[in-house]
Amino acid sequence: MSTRSLSVGGLTLVLCLFMARTAYGDLSYSFPEEMKRGSVIGNIAKDLGFSVNRLPGRNARIDTEGKQKRYCDINVNTGELAVAERIDREGLCGKKATCVIKQELVLENPLELHRISLNVQDINDNSPKFEANVIKIEIRESAVKGTRFLLDEANDADIGDNSVRTYTLQMNEHFVLAVSTNSDGGKYSDLVLDKELDREHQRELTLILTALDGGTPSRSGTVVIHVTVLDANDNTPVFSQSVYQVSLPENIPLDSNVVTVSATDEDDGQNGEITYSLGHISEEGKRIFFLNRKTGEITVTGQIDYEEESLYELRVLAKDGPGLTSYSKVIIEVTDVNDNVPTIVYKSHNNQVPENIHIGTEVGIINVQDRDSGSNGQIHCSIQDNVPFKLIPSLRNYYSLVTTGELDRELNSEYNITITATDQGFPPLSSSKTIHLSVSDINDNPPVFIEQFYSAHVKENNKPGSSVCTVAATDSDWRQNGTVVYSLLPTDVNGAPVSSFLSINGDTGVIHAVRSFDYEQFRSFKVLVLARDNGSPPLSSNVTVNVLIIDENDNSPQILYPSLEGNSLMTEMVPKATRSGSLVSKVIAVDADSGQNAWLSYHIVKATDSGLFTIGEHNGEIRLQKDISESINMKQNLIVSVKDNGEPSLSATCSLYLFISDNLAEVPELKDMSYDESSSKLTFYLIISLVSVSTFFLTFIIIILAVRFCNRKKPRLLFDGAVAIPSAYLPPNYADVEGMGTLRSTYNYDAYLTTGSRTSDFKFVSSYNDSTLPSDLNVKNNYLASAVDLEGLCTHESQVLNCSRIHLKKFIQNNAWVGFTSELT
Repeated sequence: MSTRSLSVGGLTLVLCLFMARTAYGDLSYSFPEEMKRGSVIGNIAKDLGFSVNRLPGRNARIDTEGKQKRYCDINVNTGELAVAERIDREGLCGKKATCVIKQELVLENPLELHRISLNVQDINDNSPKFEANVIKIEIRESAVKGTRFLLDEANDADIGDNSVRTYTLQMNEHFVLAVSTNSDGGKYSDLVLDKELDREHQRELTLILTALDGGTPSRSGTVVIHVTVLDANDNTPVFSQSVYQVSLPENIPLDSNVVTVSATDEDDGQNGEITYSLGHISEEGKRIFFLNRKTGEITVTGQIDYEEESLYELRVLAKDGPGLTSYSKVIIEVTDVNDNVPTIVYKSHNNQVPENIHIGTEVGIINVQDRDSGSNGQIHCSIQDNVPFKLIPSLRNYYSLVTTGELDRELNSEYNITITATDQGFPPLSSSKTIHLSVSDINDNPPVFIEQFYSAHVKENNKPGSSVCTVAATDSDWRQNGTVVYSLLPTDVNGAPVSSFLSINGDTGVIHAVRSFDYEQFRSFKVLVLARDNGSPPLSSNVTVNVLIIDENDNSPQILYPSLEGNSLMTEMVPKATRSGSLVSKVIAVDADSGQNAWLSYHIVKATDSGLFTIGEHNGEIRLQKDISESINMKQNLIVSVKDNGEPSLSATCSLYLFISDNLAEVPELKDMSYDESSSKLTFYLIISLVSVSTFFLTFIIIILAVRFCNRKKPRLLFDGAVAIPSAYLPPNYADVEGMGTLRSTYNYDAYLTTGSRTSDFKFVSSYNDSTLPSDLNVKNNYLASAVDLEGLCTHESQVLNCSRIHLKKFIQNNAWVGFTSELT
């Protein structure tokens, strides 16, 4: 069209660009339609206050929503926003008052988004146009002056002042033109009869109607009005409503009824027969709607889509038989139906995040779109609850994917985040998109030992270089961050460096003994093992290894009592009145070993009278087996063997001399006593003892349990024997350890009586059992209310050693020590 061309000065005048920075960083530009490609709209860098040099590095680009065309582009070298596609406002927005194109400016590093609103201004590039080339009107000659005949409106695709503003009629003698404004601001014209017609004088008239728009320069369109003069038909059709308003949901089924228009004509016959037709209507309207000429019913013949067009206006004409017409307007408002599923677009390209990323850090940008409007287009975006991420709304329809918790690659090395977008329509529609994120490793986990502490059991006398135990640590980090190396922390063990005791394989964690261990020197020691990874910086942890030395039977029993003092042998005196079953002496021995290696058993391997005395297998108590008769030898020699329970068993022997007499004066000196030691008999008894130990082992266990049970129920305050040993006989390293020692606390005696003693002192025994008083307080304070005067029993100090056991018994009875007396008897 020739009228489309505009002068450069006119374009420059119309191109009044303005920009407005919104509170959210939006830009707005206004410019006329039909600008040439490459025409500059504005300078984005200047408007945003950016340096032009930063645009290429930040990968500045124009993005669009959905499948919309990119109508503008940015020159990253100059920052100018230029036209990229032909922009036809009428094609984009039709008759809408405003035509805004939404574009987006995306900047990266860091990510930044600015919305660009392109307000396309209308130019007068369309001329008014009538639907038909000829308007045919039939007018009765009876029409009076002032009768109005509605003419078809001209359509102008432009809006505002550029649309139809007025009509003009070719000069004639019968008609004038009346231009009016309808309710929606549009112009229409009526042909007004100014002078009555005379069919006999003139049967037809031809007039030219011109429609003018308000553009500069103005554009126009013309149509021919052909007037046929008829006989009188003085009634025109009248519609029941001047405007029909209808609301239809989009996607209404085809052939559905929209509305039925109705008009009446008071004339009869042909003059009253009415037919309906659609006035000015676009090709799109013709495709979608159909009007029944006879019934006035309007039906749907094409698909209605709210997203394409939300309002239709139809002009319906009613014409009677002779040709009188009237019109009514049908306004069809299309309501939105929730028929579009939300779409999700992930706009970030980095799918790997480090595990030490801070909480609240943005890791991705999500854009959601829905073509529906109102609540149908309002979208709620969410992700599943089992991931440490959340969505935070940022700009319109944009969400930031941020972390809500600490990431740990060792717990979860990757995440499949399912994002669900749901609109608020009824019923709601939703869509999902899964985003895969990988977590990169850092050295944030120290090695962790499989056990909290290790116990290694090593037999004493082990070979150097033998394996002690194996420690193992794991590191949940990846590659070199998870490679573990072992070492011993430098410490001292009994004053010597730990390296002189143990060594460790740095790769396998196997600990080896550097030397042989001796249980009797030390029973256990602790070392610290360090596990370190190869990360940068390296992380480490340590664990305690408790090395326990296991005892072997490498020590023979040591007899504490009786023992040889110098060249003298120890002699016990047994009164002749002693009855069968009485305790006459006791053999006390200890073993430096522990456990069953220190379980001792006592056996008489040789005796002067074999049936006279017995010895407790597990306690070493020597008791009379039968009453003493006159025929029994006064001098009794016992050889006792003490064996441990080790494998193989070790043993020791001792000799015990018993003198049966009631008078201490009859006891000979130690040097006068001798005994016949037959090696053959001794060997025989030793063999018997070795065989017996296995037989009595089970009995020994039962007796030990019974004794302990009895001690718990009735603690003993006094020792039931007459034999005691001084504390000097007990080596300091023979203390009872955890109830497993060889010498029970009940038998830690404070004094003893022997003919081999070179002193005249005499002490009563006292137990060191936990349930008794200390030795320095004696046995019972109330039992020692009166002092003991041994000289009352023995008239001379030199005779104290010759006091008989009977005297001792009488002394105890006189002092009310009934319990102790019963034990002695």
